[in-house]
Amino acid sequence: MSEVTIESKEKCPDAPHETEQECTVEKIVEKSLDETAKDENSTDATNDEFNYLKRSEFTSEIYKIEVRNLGYFGIGEFKKLLKSKLNLNVTKIKSPLRKEFAFVCFRSEEDQQRAIETLNGYKWKGKVLQAAAAKASADPLQKRRNENAQREEKESQPKRQRTSADAICPYAAFPYEEQLQKKTSEMEELLKKFTNKLRHTNQAAKKQLNEFKFNGVKASPQINGYRNKNEFTVGKNSSGDIVVGFRLGSYADGSVEVSEIQDLPHIPDSAKWAASSFQQFVRNSNFLPFNPEDNSGHIRQLMVRTSAHTGEIMLVAGVYSSNMNETELAALKQNLKEYYDTCTDEAKGFKCTSLYYQDVKHREAGQTISPIEHISGSTHNTDTIHNLAFKISPLAFFQINTQGAEVLYDKAIELAAPQPHSTVLDICCGTGTIALAFAKHCKQVLGVEIIPEAIKDAEFNAAANSIENCKFFAGNADDYIQSMVREVVYGNAPGAPLDLIAVVDPPRAGLHNRSIAAIRAATAIKRLVYISCNPVHAQRNWIELGRPESKQYKGDPFFPKTAIAVDMFPHTTHTELVILFERATQPDGEEENKETTNAETIKDTTPEEKGNAADIEANKS
Repeated sequence: MSEVTIESKEKCPDAPHETEQECTVEKIVEKSLDETAKDENSTDATNDEFNYLKRSEFTSEIYKIEVRNLGYFGIGEFKKLLKSKLNLNVTKIKSPLRKEFAFVCFRSEEDQQRAIETLNGYKWKGKVLQAAAAKASADPLQKRRNENAQREEKESQPKRQRTSADAICPYAAFPYEEQLQKKTSEMEELLKKFTNKLRHTNQAAKKQLNEFKFNGVKASPQINGYRNKNEFTVGKNSSGDIVVGFRLGSYADGSVEVSEIQDLPHIPDSAKWAASSFQQFVRNSNFLPFNPEDNSGHIRQLMVRTSAHTGEIMLVAGVYSSNMNETELAALKQNLKEYYDTCTDEAKGFKCTSLYYQDVKHREAGQTISPIEHISGSTHNTDTIHNLAFKISPLAFFQINTQGAEVLYDKAIELAAPQPHSTVLDICCGTGTIALAFAKHCKQVLGVEIIPEAIKDAEFNAAANSIENCKFFAGNADDYIQSMVREVVYGNAPGAPLDLIAVVDPPRAGLHNRSIAAIRAATAIKRLVYISCNPVHAQRNWIELGRPESKQYKGDPFFPKTAIAVDMFPHTTHTELVILFERATQPDGEEENKETTNAETIKDTTPEEKGNAADIEANKS
């Protein structure tokens, strides 16, 4: 049976409209057919908001059902019900937050009907489920075009199209000091809302929240040209010219227009050269740019990684291969190799040092990343933070503002205040940048990351920098947190002081609630440093950390102590926020009993022994 895809928000906001964050028709909140197509029979095919359903890749929109009366269920539990217990051939589950209904998609009418018959009237968690066929969503691009056409009939002047600066760098028009003031006010307002909500969630937090401090926004050492990673879209501008740049809006907003990036202040000259050279390649190629309206064309995107330290330029060309045969695909790869073997800017010293191909098309069920293939040059870039050298693979996470990362990690270390006997758990460790930065300040660092390639980079980086007190594990953080804590607790010498600090730097959507529950249950963790590239999304995690103890969240809550922001993204609206959380203290005697109980409930397994089980669970998720 194929794996189920559960739609969710995806690490840091590299750009508001990067290809990996673009919306497709299947990601739009459902609205009924009656609301969006009142007179379908009189609509021309080119203006039909449902014309996309004729393409084979959108069968899940055709064979979709709505399940109601769910209660506030856990999406993981609902998935297990459908897949494991009822054996339904589900391809996708789409569930609006805080709603008592979900949309479930299938690949055939037979599977759809079997699901309706099985689920309608089924009793689950004290509820009687209701299931019925659901109408497909309208194509948001065509819908917006129809709306614009109607509006322009009433207005003499159409709405001005945004520029790339408007879409990507809305703060670039302000002096940098004013940008910092705006971001300081925004963070103060965000933290005020968070603390007010936590006060209502946990009455015991009031005293600690009165002492909570926000220490402002620290400036980035580099304001212009700081981005070491960019993902550009290949498309057309308003004049119909092929462009490699940024989308001016998402598909859901009714926009597929792409604008050049040469005037954007946060893009380095090396990345601008990469975009310009690739744009020339596409314009001269027999292969067309990808068109998201009808899934025609081939060349879809370009990821560029640059290193100011070494001058390296890595290019990853993203290609939609569904409408190509093997001969055509081989020819395209060969054309890329031959082009970049000789394409250089001798005056500025720009040259592609690493070239990859990435197969970017509709992902199979259970697939999380698009596969890559090395074409020529080196296999990675190298960059430095805190005088430590880091190997960076194409898909590995690395802070996009290298100089800003030094300030960010300095502040994280300052808030965590590690001692020579401290152990740091680096959750979502990536290529080990945080772990290696902490290493010289503590006894040891244990890191976990779900991407195996990133762990290989982390181990390589530790060895290359002669750091021996770091240990890394590839797997789901949910499965490893308890076993890492056990390794520290039982490895600590009798009578020796124990100081366990957790540092989390999760994807923009935050940690899964199972990870929060594991941190809460691990009572040996007394301090937690949460680094967030999207504080709006992270608030959900912060509230979960501070909830009163319950069946779901065992262990005393964590309350915020100090926060500080770092402007990792000058000229944009984004800000990185670091918060120190401390576990609530308990009366004497209670804490010791909890430590003993917690230690007894941790299975007698090491992180290595949990490897196979963790991999299995990660694949199920």
